Amino acid sequence: MLIGQYYPVDSFFHRADPRAKIVTLFLYFFALFMVHDLYAKIAVTVLLLIGVFLAKIPLKMLLKSLKPVLFFVVLTAVLNAFMIPGEVVWQWGFLKITDAGIYQGIWMAWRLILLMISASLLTLTTTPIAFTDGLESLLKPLNMVKVPVHELAMMISIALRFIPTLMEEGERIIQAQMARGMDFHKGSLKERIKNILPLLVPFFLSAMKRADELAEAMESRGYHGGSGRTRMRVLTFTVSDMLLVSFMCIMLVALCFYRWVL
Repeated sequence: MLIGQYYPVDSFFHRADPRAKIVTLFLYFFALFMVHDLYAKIAVTVLLLIGVFLAKIPLKMLLKSLKPVLFFVVLTAVLNAFMIPGEVVWQWGFLKITDAGIYQGIWMAWRLILLMISASLLTLTTTPIAFTDGLESLLKPLNMVKVPVHELAMMISIALRFIPTLMEEGERIIQAQMARGMDFHKGSLKERIKNILPLLVPFFLSAMKRADELAEAMESRGYHGGSGRTRMRVLTFTVSDMLLVSFMCIMLVALCFYRWVL
């Protein structure tokens, strides 16, 4: 799982302002949920591939990160194939697969893959501190309505950072249970679920222990929230950041024009 990890390399996206990357990501998300035409879907896919190339992230590594969510991707495609009405291509009793369902299922699965890769691209090219500073800067107007913006940004950053850590912790617990004779790959589905339940207690205890250690470490270093804090690096928008956001806005406008006008 690559979401939450940082891939240190010198690239255009690594040097970009975190605010520009966050805004660009949300604009890309909007484009993904807006497109329906085949050519528009190809365009958003090519756009993501260009981003991967500019970030200098190995595509093979990004594709391997999809393994933990592959089950949900396949499940989404299968459910859409059965639930979307259209011309029936296969039927067994009340179960039927339609041509529109197959098309919609493939696109939904592909959309999930693009969402995962684009989200991973943000965290791989942005350090947790830079991500927190950028998110806090974008949400700063909410301070006027008494929203604790700094604490909110800090919690989101810590949550993203601990995703790979918790995944590794879960894998370590599974290996420890397998060394004691537990088998997670044999038996019926009910037996596999029953074998997974004993993993929950040590997993949650470990997560709570890590959270407690993190809180003590932050308190011992004098952390008391966002008030009065200074930053070693001040965020500044450069020309390349403006070009990045502008390019994504132009692409979004072009996709909207293609969908609703052409």
